[in-house]
Amino acid sequence: MTILHSVFTPHVLEWMARFCFGYPFVMSWYWIAGSLLYWFIRERHLPNYTLPPTLPDTPLVSVLLPCFNEAEQLYETMAVLMDSKYPNFEVIAINDGSSDNTGKILDELIHQYPKLRVAHLVENQGKSTALNAGLFMARGDLLVCIDGDALLDPHAIHWLVFRFLTNDRMGGISGNPRIRNRSSLLGKLQVGEFSSIVGMIKRTQSLYGTLFTVSGVVCAFRKIAVMEAGLWTPEAMTDDVDLTLRVQAKGWAVGFEPHALCWILMPETLGGLWKQRVRWSEGGSQAALSATKAILQSHPFAWSLLLIWSNFFISTLWAFCIVIWFTILNLNQFLDGNVLTIYQNFLPQWWGVILASTYLLQSLIGLALDGQYEKGSLKSFGWIIWYPLVYWCLQTCSCVVGFTKALFRPANSKGTWVSPDRGIR
Repeated sequence: MTILHSVFTPHVLEWMARFCFGYPFVMSWYWIAGSLLYWFIRERHLPNYTLPPTLPDTPLVSVLLPCFNEAEQLYETMAVLMDSKYPNFEVIAINDGSSDNTGKILDELIHQYPKLRVAHLVENQGKSTALNAGLFMARGDLLVCIDGDALLDPHAIHWLVFRFLTNDRMGGISGNPRIRNRSSLLGKLQVGEFSSIVGMIKRTQSLYGTLFTVSGVVCAFRKIAVMEAGLWTPEAMTDDVDLTLRVQAKGWAVGFEPHALCWILMPETLGGLWKQRVRWSEGGSQAALSATKAILQSHPFAWSLLLIWSNFFISTLWAFCIVIWFTILNLNQFLDGNVLTIYQNFLPQWWGVILASTYLLQSLIGLALDGQYEKGSLKSFGWIIWYPLVYWCLQTCSCVVGFTKALFRPANSKGTWVSPDRGIR
C-alpha cells in the first residue's frame, strides 16, 4: 500500500475524480449540440422515411449478406430483403462455413428468388473474408452490407443510394439500426442506447466530418472506396470500425443516414451482452491502434481523423480511470476499516445526480430525434433511468478488458465469428 499511496495521493485521486465526472458531462453536451445541429441542418428538410425522394438514376446495388449459422432466421431475413422497394438490386449471400442448415436453405432460396446468388466457403474464415468474397462476385458499384439476422426496411436501399448520388466523395454510409427484441429490461435499455448514444454520436460525427465506425449490421460502401482501402481485413475483429477508418484515410467521406432503418436482434442476457461488448471494445481498440500510424503521418486525409481517434483514446483512458479510482478509493477505506463508507460510495452523490440527469436529457432528445423514424420510441424513456446503473458499469469494464486484450492480441489472428446471443423473440 505504500507504493499505492505514493502514486495515488489524495491530490491525484481528486483530479481523477474530476476527470471521471467531467469527461462524460462535457461529451454529453457535445453529442446533444451536435445531434441537434445535424437535425436542424439536414434532417428537418427531408421527408418522412416512408416517402423517399425521387432518384435521378437507379444504379445496380449489390447487397452482401454474410451468413454463419443463420438457419433460424434466414427465411425471414431473405423475405424482408427481397421486399425492398428499390428497383435494381441483387443479393449475394455468403455461407461462411456454417455448421447448421444455412447452406441448404440458401440453395433452396435460389429457386425462389431470381435476384439471389450464393457462395459457399468451406470453413468459417470470418465476416471480413465472407464480405471480400461477396465483393468480387458483385456486379454493382454500390455495396449494401447487412447481417444474416437483420430485417432491412423496404426503403433503406433507396435512401442509401440517394446519399451516394448526392455526394460523389461519399465512400461509406452508416444506416440506422433499431432493436427488434424488447421483452427484457436489457432489450428495452438497448432501445434507448441506440437512440440516445449511438444515433446521437453518429449524427454529431457525421456533421463534423468523420465517423469512428459505420454500423456493421447495416451499412453501404462504394466498391471502389473499399478496394482503394485494401478490402476488408481478415484479421479485424470488428470489420466495420477497421474499414471505416481506412476508407476515410484514403480521402473518402463517410456519413450517417438515419432514414436507412434496419431491425436487428441484440443480446438480452448479461453474459451475452458482456461477450458482445468486450468483442466490440477489443475490435475497436485493435482498429484504432492499427490506424495510429496512418493518422499521425502528414497525409491530410488522415489528419481529419485525429478528432475521433483522440476521443477514442480519451474515452478509454476515462474507463481505466474510473476502475482505478473506484478501486483505490474503496481499498483504502476497507483497509482503514470504514466499511460503511464503502457502501456509501455506491450511492449517487451530487455529481452523480447531475451526470445522470444530463444523460436523461440526452436520452430524451435522442429518442425524440429517432421518433421521426420509429413511432412510439419515446415509450422507452421510462426504462432509461436504469441505464447508468446497468450499462455504465458494464461498458466501462468491457472497455478496460477489451482494450487490454487488443494490446496482447496476436497480429495474425483472424476475426472468425461465433453465433451470438440474439435475445428473446
